[in-house]
Amino acid sequence: MVDKRGKTNSVVWKWFGYLRSDKLQVSACCKMCRRVVPTSSGNTSNLFHHLKQFHPIEHSESQKMRHHKSLSQQPVPQTTPPSSSPTPVVSKEKSMQQTQIAAFMPYDKQSKRHKDITKAVTNFLAKDMMPFTTVENLGFRKMISIIDPRYELPGQKYFSRAAIPALYGEVRERVEEQLKSVSYFATTADLWSSRTSEPYLSLTVHFIDQDWKLVSLCLQTVYFPEDHTGESIAAGLADALASWGLREDRQVCITTDSGTNIIKAAVLNRWTRLQCFGHRLNSAIEKVNQDKRVDRAIGVCKKVVAAFSYSWKKKRDLAAAQEEYHLPKHKLISETPTRWGSRQQMVKRVLEQKRAITEVLSKDKKTRPLVPNWQDVDVLESIDAALSPLLEFTDALSGESYVSVSFLKPVMHLFNTSILKEAEDDTELTRTIKTTVMGYLNQKYDDPAMDNLLDMACLVDPRFKLQYTQEEKREYIKERAVLEMLKGERSVVVREEESREEAMRDTFVPPKKTKRSLASFFSNRPTTTTDTENLSAQQAVEREVGNYLLSPHADNDSNPLDWWKVYQNNFPRVSQLAQHYLCIQATSSPSERVFSTGGKIVTCKRASLKPDNVDQLVFLAKNL
Repeated sequence: MVDKRGKTNSVVWKWFGYLRSDKLQVSACCKMCRRVVPTSSGNTSNLFHHLKQFHPIEHSESQKMRHHKSLSQQPVPQTTPPSSSPTPVVSKEKSMQQTQIAAFMPYDKQSKRHKDITKAVTNFLAKDMMPFTTVENLGFRKMISIIDPRYELPGQKYFSRAAIPALYGEVRERVEEQLKSVSYFATTADLWSSRTSEPYLSLTVHFIDQDWKLVSLCLQTVYFPEDHTGESIAAGLADALASWGLREDRQVCITTDSGTNIIKAAVLNRWTRLQCFGHRLNSAIEKVNQDKRVDRAIGVCKKVVAAFSYSWKKKRDLAAAQEEYHLPKHKLISETPTRWGSRQQMVKRVLEQKRAITEVLSKDKKTRPLVPNWQDVDVLESIDAALSPLLEFTDALSGESYVSVSFLKPVMHLFNTSILKEAEDDTELTRTIKTTVMGYLNQKYDDPAMDNLLDMACLVDPRFKLQYTQEEKREYIKERAVLEMLKGERSVVVREEESREEAMRDTFVPPKKTKRSLASFFSNRPTTTTDTENLSAQQAVEREVGNYLLSPHADNDSNPLDWWKVYQNNFPRVSQLAQHYLCIQATSSPSERVFSTGGKIVTCKRASLKPDNVDQLVFLAKNL
């Protein structure tokens, strides 16, 4: 590099690399701190000034090297004429200089590398529900600069106004493409309010694809400022399905909570509705809490947990008491009002740590009255004995990645015959709790339409079939399955004919009219083959259902969808019926998980997010 005085000064370039931005301005990049320093026309003064300000040790070394070089440098007379063609050495130095310049040049924003990194950052923001301001944080920018110094990270506005909407468009197109091949689907829906008290209506869809995988997708979390009446919710849900190209006649069932407005919405739309098992169980246990003994014991339990939650000294003493009595070093659990399971876990943990809790509370006069007496302990033990086994069933039925609807009948049978059946060693309160819960559940699942739906779901599950269907209803369920399969075949034929007619409509050429012969009138005589064909089709379906029911049951621990993937060619009609029913969700947990995702997005620091942005971010977080 040559400065203004025409003297070659290569000392300072030990700590800098070349960066040429245009023909008039040359810039250099510091190899230690990666800062770009302008050097007008090759002047090195700015480079020395940068070393003096930010790197004093290197600046001192450069001054020594500069001094020694100036003493030893002598002018050399030119004795040989300049060559007319460049030497290989000069061309090699030029290529090395170009390589060095390219190593520090920022990526072109249209280059593949720049686009790939930007898309990765966009996916990170969307999937991990990070605020857009993350890209402005110094720590994040420093990390990106160390990973790839040539990448220039865009600002917050780019990701919020361009990158995230573009990613939402891509994922939405992929989801729409998936939904085009769906024959039957089930949904869950619910309403919730964000941290900023803005109402939203969520909708999730569930179906079984061609590879026999249960697919769950969050379609939307739409802003819903209208009054939450049954009519407005019904219109909102119908519009949501239409916006995604989903036909209402292809919807098998919608799973919701027990809200009267959403129940009315399903009735108005004439949709088959399944009550969420978790909400029904929660309502049954709320009836148990109406007992004064249970209410008092639960209140004492809450006060005990609160005493330890707000005192670090109590927590320290509790840990010491746990070690003294050789108890598990577990923390006490607080109740979440919307989840009955958290209350049961709180009771179970208090009983587990009873000795340690009594030891700590008894040492303080203020907390001594909080020590549970023997009556409270007896009530808590009765509650735990009756309700503790139900926790595992609730968690198992809340999954959305595996079949759950066909488990409802077996679970109800198990409750009646084992889990909630009165035992000889049960206390009077335990028996009362079991009777109350079981009576409420049997009453709610006694609806004939709902019972038929669950029987059909069990029929197409190779693990259960007709095992949990009442003896007198088995023939009816088989006949209903046959009729639905015949109806399904007719609808498939109709759809194929409609698509064929649409394809040929534009290219149809009417045939030439010819004079008919006398024999042609006899060849087209009406016959009775239609009735025979229909009868044979029904017989074929009945034979297939009979063979399916006679086949060995699948293992209870196996996945029924894996079984159907293997045997769908053996029972093609029944497999279509399995795709119809096994996609139904036993609980509305998928919609509630959308609430949790929305709560992580609409935080105190992101309270000003617009509803459209909330919808896009929740959609991406659930579907990426």
